[in-house]
Amino acid sequence: MQEPLLGAEGLDYDTFPEAPASPEERTRAGALQNKKVFLATFAAVLGNFSFGYALVYTSPVIPVLKNSSTPELHLNEIQASWFGSVFTLGAAAGGLSAMVLNDLLGRKLSIMFSAIPSATGYALMASAYGLWMLLLGRTLTGFAGGLTAACIPVYVSEISPPGVRGALGATPQLMAVFGSLSLYALGLLLPWRWLAVAGEGPVLIMVLLLSFMPNSPRFLLSRGRDEEALQALTWLRPAYADVHWEFEQIQDSVRRQSSQMSWAEARDPRMYRPIIIAVLMRFLQQLTGITPILVYLQTIFDSTSVLLPSQHDAAIVGAVRLLSVLIAAVTMDLAGRKVLLYVSGYAMGWGPITWLLMSEVLPLRARGVASGLCVLASWLTAFVLTYYFLGVVKVFGLQVPFFFFAAICLLSLLFTGCCVPETKGRSLEQIEAFFHTGRRARH
Repeated sequence: MQEPLLGAEGLDYDTFPEAPASPEERTRAGALQNKKVFLATFAAVLGNFSFGYALVYTSPVIPVLKNSSTPELHLNEIQASWFGSVFTLGAAAGGLSAMVLNDLLGRKLSIMFSAIPSATGYALMASAYGLWMLLLGRTLTGFAGGLTAACIPVYVSEISPPGVRGALGATPQLMAVFGSLSLYALGLLLPWRWLAVAGEGPVLIMVLLLSFMPNSPRFLLSRGRDEEALQALTWLRPAYADVHWEFEQIQDSVRRQSSQMSWAEARDPRMYRPIIIAVLMRFLQQLTGITPILVYLQTIFDSTSVLLPSQHDAAIVGAVRLLSVLIAAVTMDLAGRKVLLYVSGYAMGWGPITWLLMSEVLPLRARGVASGLCVLASWLTAFVLTYYFLGVVKVFGLQVPFFFFAAICLLSLLFTGCCVPETKGRSLEQIEAFFHTGRRARH
């Protein structure tokens, strides 16, 4: 594993030896045997689909409501800024709640719980007769999005074997992008109220499918439910896998971290270094400007001299993002995380990889709380950018915020080189051991 330049000191201990790989496990065909993991991942990331859909809901709706003949729904510039940005406040609150729910209910039940505010928010926007209903509905869907943004990557990383964890770790971003593209496409066909009605469908399907999926084996072990954890791991792994070997490694890791992290331990570099890396990655990801660009995408195209109608341009951007994340999902376990962060754009690099690395590098004892902290920092940053974006564009033009976003992208490259470790092909236990020892994991 490539060592980050942040120094590490701590107690030395050996990382776990890797299990002997069967011929099937050495091939991509072997990865395809993990079909139950794929099913569980699909069920979970439907929450990201709804998140991506809800995030860009305002893109086609704000231009319509700015020209609405209904006084109660007509939006001025300030109201449009609140309608676009209040989602991020809800997402920040969802990230805060995840700090408790992720470890209290577990990853799976927390994802399922997000369906309540999500469905309620869509219903409020679909039936809105005043601005307050639009803002409350937008806040509730944001809350659900922040909760799932913190819980789903952790769930996916904890159920995935190392050989496919990179590809599966890209699926939350993939589904969020697909959700955004679906909203842009439906915006060409449906009125704004029916767009909210359509958002209810994926939420209900997610709850139904997750009802049949197991919880994270690591979470179950942390709650002393060893037999249930072994059953979950056995269900998730193919028949040829050495389930008992993997179970023992996870069990040993959980036992060594059976208690929650204390405030005193938070000063330990073995704890705070990976948390700082994860938080800064989420902070820099938002400073690239992705959220205000997506929220106001159609409005941005309206202010330019492009030839196609703005709603078609938005759909094209959504399609390009989807293709880019698909490429990232295929190449992440081959090229590695850091290579994609260096050479690719947002949709292939900083979009999917920051979510994956957040769930990979956070220590188990702090994973629930720290993932919520990452989402909180991310969405508070997104709120500031989204709320002030329209005002800055009105005063200074599009070039000023876009030059700022470009400068942040350069800063992100330096941060990647100095601080981000390579996690390709490593188990979560080996990654955590690396932050304890500061050395490469042994083979």
